[in-house]
Amino acid sequence: MARKLRRLPKIVTKLYEDEFYHQPGTLPGTIIIDADAPLPIIFLIDYNQTNFIREQIATPEECLPYLDAESISWVDVQGLGSQDILQRLGNVFELHPLVLEDVVNVPERPKTEDYEDQLLFIACMVVPKEKTCGFYSEQVSLILGKNYLLTVQEEPEHDCFEAVRSRIEKNKGIIRKQGADYLAYALLDAIIDGFFPVLELYGERIEELEEEVIVKPTPQTLQNIYQIRRELLQLRRAIWPQRDAINSLIRDGSELIGEEVRIYLRDCYDHTVQVMDMVETYRELSSGLMDVYLSAVSNKMNEIMKVLTVVSTIFIPLTFVAGIYGMNFNTEKSPYNMPELNWYWGYPICLAVMVAIALSLLFFFWRRGWLQNSVVIKRN
Repeated sequence: MARKLRRLPKIVTKLYEDEFYHQPGTLPGTIIIDADAPLPIIFLIDYNQTNFIREQIATPEECLPYLDAESISWVDVQGLGSQDILQRLGNVFELHPLVLEDVVNVPERPKTEDYEDQLLFIACMVVPKEKTCGFYSEQVSLILGKNYLLTVQEEPEHDCFEAVRSRIEKNKGIIRKQGADYLAYALLDAIIDGFFPVLELYGERIEELEEEVIVKPTPQTLQNIYQIRRELLQLRRAIWPQRDAINSLIRDGSELIGEEVRIYLRDCYDHTVQVMDMVETYRELSSGLMDVYLSAVSNKMNEIMKVLTVVSTIFIPLTFVAGIYGMNFNTEKSPYNMPELNWYWGYPICLAVMVAIALSLLFFFWRRGWLQNSVVIKRN
């Protein structure tokens, strides 16, 4: 039995909300099926240089005639909602129990495992959302055999493999002249390249937030910055181990991967490093946005306090004058008790003095530069 992680802070819970762990003592190879997982849909693509077959099959056993053929077979399973179908799939492809456990119990950390006659590669695939910000993320497992490739996806709605399917169907490039290892490389390359459209969207969002932070920062701006930082952290957690896994394929090698395909994997590794550099750059920019936001809010508060201080400073002497003449000493008792109270022009003179004091202070503040904005930000 598996349990979800509990009692975690909000941000940590957001990052690990789908993580599972086995109870102590659980048998190795135990399969955990999520109650919300969609039912598996199985697609078969079988091809060589001259022939091409693409169809949806109902049962895993229908794959058996293709596994021993000379052609290349790609079995794509989309969905993890049936333990029976997945167990039968494991029997058909003779999967090790630990392989089936890694494939079914999602999410697993991206990694590669060599089982002599089969090679397991677990990757994280991301697809940008069309109408809202963010991205869809799912685990993709690739099991490479001699003449076949089995891929297992969490759900059938989003993937980035359609370009590879089209190349196979239209016989573009060299994919139909190569083996199953080249097909596995093509899918890995599509997974890595799928990060770039997502990162382009984050680059645009960061530019918009830069403008918003400088012109008119609001509490919603701060929330958006935190959201981007969390999502970029998810991307980093997805791409970092995939770099290590691809590097392991290149460094350690496998009998199932030819030398020519290993050269192509180097290019895939370079793309992975490029994605990591972009993720780290955007993370630094988002952290810088946080500093700019705090500085902008602080400067805005300083401007408000400066205006209030100027107004208070102007009214302090005026209040002093009004307070003195508001004491109303009786001038009949002594000529020193505010003789100005009996002046004919006493009230206008008092107002004129107060206006002169206020204007003098404004002129003094202006000459000192205190009435100008303390921070001026120009954008090219």
